[in-house]
Amino acid sequence: MFPSLAAAHYAPALPLSAIAQPSRQFGLPFAGAPGPDSWLLGQGYGNTTGAYRQRRSTYGNLQGIHAGLDFSAPCGTPVRAIGDGTVAEVDGPHGSLPHNVVIDHAGNLSSLYGHLLKRAPLRIGQKVTRGQVIGQSGDSQGTCISAPHLHLELRDRAHQRFFNPLPYIAADWDTLALAGSFGRGYEYDLSAPRKWQSPDSQPAALRGGRLLNEFARPWPIAPGGAR
Repeated sequence: MFPSLAAAHYAPALPLSAIAQPSRQFGLPFAGAPGPDSWLLGQGYGNTTGAYRQRRSTYGNLQGIHAGLDFSAPCGTPVRAIGDGTVAEVDGPHGSLPHNVVIDHAGNLSSLYGHLLKRAPLRIGQKVTRGQVIGQSGDSQGTCISAPHLHLELRDRAHQRFFNPLPYIAADWDTLALAGSFGRGYEYDLSAPRKWQSPDSQPAALRGGRLLNEFARPWPIAPGGAR
């Protein structure tokens, strides 16, 4: 739910030409079918209404974009690596508390798994395979009743670029988007009302870049103004 901290890394963003293009090369972070007793897609990636309301604070350093996918899941649900890779960080300086894991993949991509219940039993440099259990989902507020979910991000290995995971992950996203959302979808710019209104049309984000969703005619209007 919460983005990675601005001070996490300062390496220059990798050029897009050095980063693997999406080809549905990854899998979902949970096994089994989605459902109310297992897991559901919660908040989407991108120009969500929740990110818009906090575009100048929580998401300000990520161009106002919710830089990952939130999957609602009961605390303790096994979390699985979305692809083969190497453990790069365990509880690194990326926010997504109380615990997080970063795995490096081929093509200069990294996946972050946030709001884990416990410190993951992994070693830096350890090889993992797609579908391997790497931890347990937790709660961003630490209660296991307030906001139990997994926050999943797909980044460049320099942790400066953030990508929409949908075209990278092989899944039936049309069906997954029908149920489970705890957000209200995407923020409208009434000057261009079709812009960024589907899950697969969301923009990539660059750490520290200008706000992408500072709309002159937004809808819905953020209660109390932007934060």
